[in-house]
Amino acid sequence: MRIIAAQLTARFPSGMLSLGLLFHVEGRTGSYGIAGVVLAALSIGQALAGPATGRLMGRLGIRPVVVVTTVCCAAAIACIALLDLPPAGIVGLALAAGLTFPPITSAVRTIYPKLVPASLLGQLFSLDASLQELIWIGGPVLVTFLATGVSTTVALLVSSVLLIGGGAWFAASREVGRVRIPRSKRRFGVVLLRPQVALMTVVGFLVIASCAAIEASVAGRFGENDPTSGVVLAIWSLASLAGGFVLGRLPMRPWSLGLRLALVAAGAALTPFLPGFWGLTTALVISGFGLAPALGMISAIVSSSVRFSDTAEAYGWTNTGQLVGVALGAALAGQALDRFGAPTALGCGAVLALLSALTATAGMRVFPDLKGRNAGPVPDTAPIPLPPSAG
Repeated sequence: MRIIAAQLTARFPSGMLSLGLLFHVEGRTGSYGIAGVVLAALSIGQALAGPATGRLMGRLGIRPVVVVTTVCCAAAIACIALLDLPPAGIVGLALAAGLTFPPITSAVRTIYPKLVPASLLGQLFSLDASLQELIWIGGPVLVTFLATGVSTTVALLVSSVLLIGGGAWFAASREVGRVRIPRSKRRFGVVLLRPQVALMTVVGFLVIASCAAIEASVAGRFGENDPTSGVVLAIWSLASLAGGFVLGRLPMRPWSLGLRLALVAAGAALTPFLPGFWGLTTALVISGFGLAPALGMISAIVSSSVRFSDTAEAYGWTNTGQLVGVALGAALAGQALDRFGAPTALGCGAVLALLSALTATAGMRVFPDLKGRNAGPVPDTAPIPLPPSAG
């Protein structure tokens, strides 16, 4: 629980930065278009850096990479908050913040197999996926309160302070110092040739793109000045949190991911036809109940399918897929909202969720059966030199 609390604190700015930058840049420049470019630069930087920083942790160690990236990222965010820069300068700093965003997610999921017995690892991944919903519930609320009630500068500085504090707490944990990721002997990117890693990257991309499309569609449905959208999305996250606790204890069979994503898709499919508050909330509760269990199983499948030396890079690729999914899902929904309205935009999210379920079902034959089995990574082995015999 100490590691979970530390990594959630370090990752909490993830739920704050998008809205914080949006409010701050629009207030400074008067343009939502420039703010959108800044957010895109942040996401592109994170997507590019994910696999590379995961690989670096195997070469340099988890703690040095987390410390250096945390300091650099927090400094870039603080500069955006405090300096009066032209739009190009803000975009450049946002890109730098993305490129140096600390790889806490990859690090902690690499550490988890060393913290608990193998029989509990699948449940730990589900718990992690469930509790991360707190980031997406509390982060937007806190940054909105600070940006509207105090100032956007303070909102970004608080994000930077949380990044430093959470990163320091996580890096100082003794488990982070004890775990050593063996240096991978494979070329960069080769881990993507593992069918499980490639499939989980695609499935994660589709399901998170669906979530981003639905989130943007809900906001568009109720309007930017109506707090109803925030309530609906918070209930959606709470349903995901509850689903993780309930379904996360079930055995993970090869067909389990497809079933969990089918639940996500079923709820998403109802959203275009239930436009009111109660109807949309009901549909998203159904969808959310399968979301955290599905994300937890994605982590478990990756963990059990690669060598320990490749886990950090593998998680970097899956995280990159999800970041790209956020950008493309939100962009798709935005276009649909402008041209056709909220029901069509919600339909886009439903189609993406259905595609994620179909992809998981199609890849079922290569997924491991984790019922009663170790969900940890494959151990790295190497010859051990023996001393010459005394005779």
